[in-house]
Amino acid sequence: MNKISKLFLAALLFSGTAFAQDEAGKKEKVKVPNNWHHLDAAETGYNGISLDKAYTLLKSKNLKNNRVIVAVIDSGIDTLHEDLKPVLWTNPKEIPGNGKDDDKNGYIDDIHGWNFLGGKDGRNVKEDSYEAARVYYNLKPKWDGKTVDEASLSKAEKEEYITFKKAKLKTIGDGDKDNNAQLVMLKRIQANLIKSDSLLKIAMGKTEYTGNDLDAFKPQNSDDTKAKTTLLNLMKGNEAMDQKNTEFLDGLKGYIEGEVKKDDAKKNPPKEYRKDIVGDDESNFNDRSYGNNDIMAETSFHGTHCAGIIAAARNNDKGVDGVADNVRIMALRAVPDGDEHDKDIAYAIRYAVDNGAKIISMSFGKDFSPEKHWVDDAFRYAESKGVLLVHAAGNDAKNVDTADNYPNPIYRDGKGRANNVITVGASGNMNNGGLTASFSNYGKAEVDVFAPGVGIYSTIPGGNTYGNASGTSMACPVVAGVAALILQHYPNLTPQQLKFVIEKSAVAPTEKVNLPGTDEKVSLSDISKTGGLLNAYEAVKLAGTIKTEKPKSTLPKSKVKKTKMG
Repeated sequence: MNKISKLFLAALLFSGTAFAQDEAGKKEKVKVPNNWHHLDAAETGYNGISLDKAYTLLKSKNLKNNRVIVAVIDSGIDTLHEDLKPVLWTNPKEIPGNGKDDDKNGYIDDIHGWNFLGGKDGRNVKEDSYEAARVYYNLKPKWDGKTVDEASLSKAEKEEYITFKKAKLKTIGDGDKDNNAQLVMLKRIQANLIKSDSLLKIAMGKTEYTGNDLDAFKPQNSDDTKAKTTLLNLMKGNEAMDQKNTEFLDGLKGYIEGEVKKDDAKKNPPKEYRKDIVGDDESNFNDRSYGNNDIMAETSFHGTHCAGIIAAARNNDKGVDGVADNVRIMALRAVPDGDEHDKDIAYAIRYAVDNGAKIISMSFGKDFSPEKHWVDDAFRYAESKGVLLVHAAGNDAKNVDTADNYPNPIYRDGKGRANNVITVGASGNMNNGGLTASFSNYGKAEVDVFAPGVGIYSTIPGGNTYGNASGTSMACPVVAGVAALILQHYPNLTPQQLKFVIEKSAVAPTEKVNLPGTDEKVSLSDISKTGGLLNAYEAVKLAGTIKTEKPKSTLPKSKVKKTKMG
């Protein structure tokens, strides 16, 4: 899921000096268009995906536009939003509200998808712990404080022991005592920002404003000047100039709550947020009788934003146009505030595949995956059924060639890797921070392509509203949308061919880019497999040259038991 990156901490702790500049050195602010990620670089100067050119090319070919189902595994979707309601997938075999499993797929009244974080009593999981803490406390009785001769361990035991050590380090650290001091400072800064925001609301005469609005504001006294500087530095440092103050401060609140949760995990086992509500046996993969059909629930900002990027209704004179014009969005809620559970992700993928999705957008990730074999099997199942998986690379400015980030296409059993997965890093443009997002994960071997992920304008829940968000979480659905657009017109392309088309057609920038999280200049080919930026026009052009045939199943049908929902 899209989480504020670790760079946010640095920006907070050094907010007084990190981004300050005198008036003489200040660059003229350029208003970035809401649809910059759709634009063509040569025509507009914005490094978007050349979407209009892609549509023009497709129109000239007079191809049939086939409907494509795209599953969004995320935090939920606002099903009432004006730009999403027309594009929601509806289960054709299910009768709404009759309390029956009409299509016998194991899920009752799954009209627009399924909520794997829901209880039969209607309650929903909103937040959860972090996987590192769950792994550490689960393995602690077996390994903690023990003298271990790794040479005497079996392969499985050695892998478990190494995982335990990593989880322990991630959870309780290496004895650094500065964390508490940092946490205290973060809370003080948060209080100061809230105070600054209150002053600015009065001074600016409005309750909501963007970073750009704040940048243009001329304070009339020293208190307002200080308030502006305090908040503006943070918004600039986190590439949030297009974001509203309310959204930014909510993100800060969530970040600090997460840090508090991590700090508490040093002393106490994580709370079992999911167990009481969902009620399944999480250790038993054949126990699938859980969840409910409330795909909107309480935490739908992230999923709603991602869904709009893919398929918000086009050309309806409302808020935003999605990338693809003939898509139905299947909503699968499996990602809480915190780390998702492997079982939920594996079942969400299987649900998407079994109910007709051809592309699955997955904007989430974590450092540990204790039941990765379940997810790996779901990846294999998706591949066997001709389904493309698109995954966000993550927002920690780390090299995922060497640092763990799950799910990934590398099978844990050592039997190769999935070839139906595209891993996406986040790009920007020269008017909003540079071609690579400062927060984006990267990797020459494991990140396939970069796509727009900074200041992306899309649907948000709560009354037909719209707003900006940044993250590889936003870049991922841009790629999923382009994949859908291609598949609409070339329906016989296999996932492997779709992956080839998107990656082969990526446009390499002529200039060097920032290594995320640093000022170091590198070639994009040094930090991604293709060395290129997503381009819908070039992808569509290449797709027209690919010889296709109807895909064949290469793996047997799932043997997972289907049990009826109670």
